[in-house]
Amino acid sequence: MRKVSDIMSCVTSLTVSPSDKKHGQHSKRELRSKLCIYLIAFALLTFASSAHPQSINTILPGPKPSDVPEAWKSWIGEYEFCPRFCDMPGQTIYILSERNGFAWISERHGIEKDAPYKELEHFPLTTSPWKASPRDFRFDSAHDGGHELIASDVGFAILDRTIHMRPARSVQELREEALIASPPFEKQPFRQSDLVELAPLDSGIHLDIRYATSNDFLGAPVYTQARAFLQRPAAEALLRVLHKLQSLGYGLLIYDGYRPWYVTKIFWDVTPQEGKIFVADPAQGSRHNRGCAVDLTLYDLKSGEPVEMTGGYDEMSPRSFPNYPGGTSLQRWNRDLLRRAMESEGFTVYESEWWHFDYKDWHEYGILNVPFEKLGIGSATK
Repeated sequence: MRKVSDIMSCVTSLTVSPSDKKHGQHSKRELRSKLCIYLIAFALLTFASSAHPQSINTILPGPKPSDVPEAWKSWIGEYEFCPRFCDMPGQTIYILSERNGFAWISERHGIEKDAPYKELEHFPLTTSPWKASPRDFRFDSAHDGGHELIASDVGFAILDRTIHMRPARSVQELREEALIASPPFEKQPFRQSDLVELAPLDSGIHLDIRYATSNDFLGAPVYTQARAFLQRPAAEALLRVLHKLQSLGYGLLIYDGYRPWYVTKIFWDVTPQEGKIFVADPAQGSRHNRGCAVDLTLYDLKSGEPVEMTGGYDEMSPRSFPNYPGGTSLQRWNRDLLRRAMESEGFTVYESEWWHFDYKDWHEYGILNVPFEKLGIGSATK
């Protein structure tokens, strides 16, 4: 592409010569056409020269906020009168969150996605929880060493939404049964699968494949190998996301990518009805099964530690919703940065999970059921 100075020189040299005057209006029209062409070229050049910094700046969800005081960190969360796992429709849940340096106490009835939040009180985070004096609430220690929010002399305990299912049968039994089951039949033509292993693509990609460990919602490994794959176009888009984030001081921590169909069946079979919005129906197949979905978070390049989000990975609660209003300003900023970066390269966040993103071409690939053990190193299923 020509330099700006060259284009401007061409534009300024477009004067009408004596020979042009003899041709009258015809020459003038040619002059105007040439001038328009050069002006358009100049505008395109200006846009192209600034496109890269704009792509970085537009993924920022505003200035990065400060973290909450350490004394308040463990108090931010949700409080419920009923012990965990006994959620009842319409049950009152209090949310202690932070916004603009103030603590906010809100109220929600139930755990449904469309449940409204009602703000009740707010107060500055300038004192410790023990000395804070919101009008209708106070803070205290729970009997189990946790935290309580006292409302009208009734203690609401802070919730731990880390879920561990306890399947009636072992994961090995469930795996053997799922492996002999058949994925749903699909008749339309699909692109040829071209799965690419993510870890070798860039040192900025780190793995934390939870389903290859006991640190998952089943409490037992489901994968036999800690690996992550995506279809090639999705993998290339993920690399572009990574490069944008690296300039801001972040890397990508991958929890899961391509997921064989039999694993989706295991998840569905062991998840109770109230938690099924967080798992895919094997009768429909998952976008993970197609190699076009990725579960991930951000990590700090300097410390190597994952950044704080509003909720934990695979947490089956409203804190997992991408628009959950609780948590801290910094946690929401981190969550929104990840989302904006992924959306800038063709990914869409799943409505129930801040960590789950689907690539735009997912519908062009069929359901796969190839175990990791049968996938090659680097790329597979070409």
